[in-house]
Amino acid sequence: MESNDIYQQKLDTQKKLLEECQISKGLKSCIKCEKIIECELRDRYVKSVYASMNKGQDGGFEF
Repeated sequence: MESNDIYQQKLDTQKKLLEECQISKGLKSCIKCEKIIECELRDRYVKSVYASMNKGQDGGFEF
């Protein structure tokens, strides 16, 4: 159970960083940001979302 908390903590951290970036640019979403495609911060956030959904296990999952 504790290892699952690690994934949630990482997700929370990445979400906070992403939201701070959006606020600093006056945006409510990354969609309107000109750097959306090459943004490493957003990439780390997306990866943390996937890791939290599958708890670090390789492979896919069903939506």
